[in-house]
Amino acid sequence: MDFQSSLFGAVATSPGVRPLDGAPHGVERTTLTRGAWVDVLRNFVVGADDVLERLVEDVPWRAERRPMYDRVVDVPRLVHTYVVGEELPHPLLTTARDALSAHYLPELGEPFVTAGCCFYRDGRDSVAWHGDTIGRGKHADTMVAIVSFGDPRRLALRPRGGGESIGFEMGHGDLVVMGGSCQRTWEHAVPKVAHAGPRISVQFRPLNVF
Repeated sequence: MDFQSSLFGAVATSPGVRPLDGAPHGVERTTLTRGAWVDVLRNFVVGADDVLERLVEDVPWRAERRPMYDRVVDVPRLVHTYVVGEELPHPLLTTARDALSAHYLPELGEPFVTAGCCFYRDGRDSVAWHGDTIGRGKHADTMVAIVSFGDPRRLALRPRGGGESIGFEMGHGDLVVMGGSCQRTWEHAVPKVAHAGPRISVQFRPLNVF
């Protein structure tokens, strides 16, 4: 695959991460129902082209299959998870994780320690409605911080049990953080679309949240 920077904007001259609390363009919080919230920071990672290229080339991507009804089907994306203590594939990802841990420590009470990666190769790749409720996310408030690289895709959210859905477009280098009770009381998905280029999401999580 050819990942040209022209697809995603100009190459940054000073790679890094934007301050999460930098006025007037810091994190913007949307309050949901039942104690859930979503934070968004556009262009969080400066120098996202290089990160995307490294993710494509260096992550040991794998395809998964899972049972569905009476058959086994392909999971519509490639995946890999970096566990606690494992080196991330680009130093900007480490910088991003450390910045997120420092910023959210007063609310979260612990650092982000794992990084799950999903490779959406085109518009047919997706993730169905779900919450990260394996582990502590099933019974306690927690956070999942997603940094997106590549073509924009929509992160959709809806209340568990029914209700109107909302969406946040995740662009190249953008940050979306789901917090509070979001994993228990809301569901999220990345729907299929007719046309989309490649996109990789990196999901930073605390210990024992899946």
